[in-house]
Amino acid sequence: MLRAIRAVGNLRRRCVYHAIRKATRTTARREDFRIVHLSIQHDHVHLLVEANDKAALASGMQGFQISAARHLNVALSKEHPDQPRRGAVFPDRYHPVVITSPTQARHALSYVINNWRKHQEDRSAITRTWDVDWFSSGPLFRDWQEHGGKAVLLEHPPRYDPLLMQPPKTWLLSAGWKTSGPISYRAVPSARR
Repeated sequence: MLRAIRAVGNLRRRCVYHAIRKATRTTARREDFRIVHLSIQHDHVHLLVEANDKAALASGMQGFQISAARHLNVALSKEHPDQPRRGAVFPDRYHPVVITSPTQARHALSYVINNWRKHQEDRSAITRTWDVDWFSSGPLFRDWQEHGGKAVLLEHPPRYDPLLMQPPKTWLLSAGWKTSGPISYRAVPSARR
């Protein structure tokens, strides 16, 4: 999880989404670090990542944070040209959780792509009509329980560009999690992972 400073404001805005999307595009060039899933919440970002080792994790996260901060500062400065935004966006160190079992992988995956329900972001007049969170990689997830194992292209909002996620390379995140049961887009994750 990456918590943003209060001055950045609500992260669930189109300009912030596009800034984060640009950072995922920059990060996708790496061979040793992959962002597999991501969700943007009101004041923080959840990432599900794979890394070849601890050094790759540290440099991959640092690269993502720097890129996201740069793109966010540019986007926020365009919103308020009289007050250009500079400086840190994610001041704290990320909080890693190492996934070691299929059950933990399934819970982590559901937690990230359904996190908007935990924070009740699915209750506004607009979001109430959404099956998945368009501020996450949920629309790219092809294994929703509701689709019965079929890859379904969801009808997306106008001018929507999906986040750039990398396919998982580890067994736990590509297939292992499935041994612990399907994931519903109606699920509300608990705080425990």
